[in-house]
Amino acid sequence: MEARKVVRIAAVLVAATIAVCHAYRTGSDEPPTPPASGTDVLNLRGVRDVEFGDTEQELLRRGQLHPEPELACGSSLTDPPAVSPVFADDRLVLLWASPPVKTPEGVTAGTPVEQVRAAYPAATRLTAPAGTYRFDGLLARQGDRAYLFLHDGRTVRKTVAGYADYAQQLFDEGFGTC
Repeated sequence: MEARKVVRIAAVLVAATIAVCHAYRTGSDEPPTPPASGTDVLNLRGVRDVEFGDTEQELLRRGQLHPEPELACGSSLTDPPAVSPVFADDRLVLLWASPPVKTPEGVTAGTPVEQVRAAYPAATRLTAPAGTYRFDGLLARQGDRAYLFLHDGRTVRKTVAGYADYAQQLFDEGFGTC
């Protein structure tokens, strides 16, 4: 495996681990919500004025990223606070979201898996490796972007959006916690 690819994979894993720190500190057992409207909508472009592909420096300059990362848990958005960014090669590639942030179809942590399957019928089912404490997933791709819904078989536990390849890699290689 060439060195650049190894470094890229390592960067994604480190960034995902850092982002999970913030995501695990926010609620994930919230009840399902109606279809989304307003400013707390995570779509395949991003959330509010934060878009996939933005650099850390751009987000800092615009005041959308806290200038001081949380101790051992990495960067966080200033608003909405329930969203954690993941960067690779200085570009925003994934966003982890917790309630009240939801997809345009109203999916967020706490949404029943059946509702997710109805909202995203073409989503690919992903099975966590046996013997791990990882969640199964549903990957809803649209072009080079995707939603990754990590679930326990009954309800969504974590919602991730961003570049499809990074979402798939996150699921395949797992993620840590702080």
